[in-house]
Amino acid sequence: MRTVRQRDLLTPELILLNTPVPKLTQASEEEVLVKVAATALCSGELEWASRFPDIFPQDKKPVPGQDIAGTVVFSGPKSAFRAGDEVFCRIDASRPGGMREYTVALESELALKPASMDWISAAATPLSALTAWQALFYHGSLEKDALFGDRQARARNATKKILITAAGGSVGGFAVQFSVCSGAKLIVGVCGTDKVEQVLGLGATTVVDYKKQKLENWVDENPKDREVDIVIDCAGGDTMAGLWRAIKDGGDFISISDVPDRLRPAENVKELKRSKFFIVSSLGSQLTEISQLLDHGLVKPLLDSVYAFEDYQQAFLKLDQGSAKGKIVIKVAI
Repeated sequence: MRTVRQRDLLTPELILLNTPVPKLTQASEEEVLVKVAATALCSGELEWASRFPDIFPQDKKPVPGQDIAGTVVFSGPKSAFRAGDEVFCRIDASRPGGMREYTVALESELALKPASMDWISAAATPLSALTAWQALFYHGSLEKDALFGDRQARARNATKKILITAAGGSVGGFAVQFSVCSGAKLIVGVCGTDKVEQVLGLGATTVVDYKKQKLENWVDENPKDREVDIVIDCAGGDTMAGLWRAIKDGGDFISISDVPDRLRPAENVKELKRSKFFIVSSLGSQLTEISQLLDHGLVKPLLDSVYAFEDYQQAFLKLDQGSAKGKIVIKVAI
C-alpha cells in the first residue's frame, strides 16, 4: 500500500513508500483496520515527537494524519463496528496516522460517519470538533445538555459570556458554533481582518479584530459588559495577557496553547474557577454526540483545501505557510 511517512521521528522530511498493510495485534480486541478515504493535516504534527519526546513512543511509525475518515475492513468479534461501516475518528498521536491506504484505529476512538457528510468533510472534523467540545463542555462550564433538549441547562447557558481566540481557525470555528447551539448569551470571536466576516457568519455576537485593536483595550472600553465567563484560548502567545484582562472573577480560562497561569500578568489578582491547559482526548463517544449536530446541519467544519495523495508535499507546504482558513485534507482512496 502507499504510505507517506517521515524519514524518522525527529525529521520532518516526508517520503512516499510502498509498505505492507498493517496487521492487528492479536492480543488487542479494540483494534480496527480501516481503509482510509481521506485524512486531514494538523499544524506542527511533524515536529511533535521531537518537541515532546517524553510523550511519543520512540518506536512509533511516523505516519502523519491523525484525523481520518474511511471504511472498516476488519474488527474483532466483540466489536460494535463491522466490515463496511463508514467511520471517522482522531487516532491518538502516539500511533501511526492516516497518510496511508490502510491504518489501525481503536474502537474507543471511532464513530460512525454522519450520513450527511462526505469523506472530505468527515476527515476535516474529529480533532477540531473534539477539542472545542472538550474545552467548552468538559473543562469549561458550558452545559452540553442544552444541545439535547435540557431547558434548565439552556437557561443557565443563557447567562454565559464566552470569548474565543483564533475564532476563524478550525478549533475556534467549532467553539463558536457549539457556543451558539448551546444558547450562550454572548460569543466574542477574536481573529484577524481577513476572517472577520467568516466568524460573524458562524454566529459570533461580536468580533474583535486583533490587527486593529488590542483585546485589552477593547475590554477596557466597557469592562462591565465585555468581561466574560469563559475564555477558550486557541492562539496563545501575546494574546494571553489580554485574555486575563477579559475574564471575570470566578471564570474559566481554558487553553489548548499554553498554561494560562504561566503567562498571567503580575498585577492580575483575579480568582478563577478553572485555569487549565489540556490536550484533546480521542473519544468516539463524543464524536457520536457531535454527529447529531453535524447531521442536522447545525455545525460544520471549516475546510480550506483538498489535495490528491501524491500532492502531499504541497499540502504540508500550504499548512506551514499558516494562511489556511480551515482544514487541509488529503484524498487517500476516494
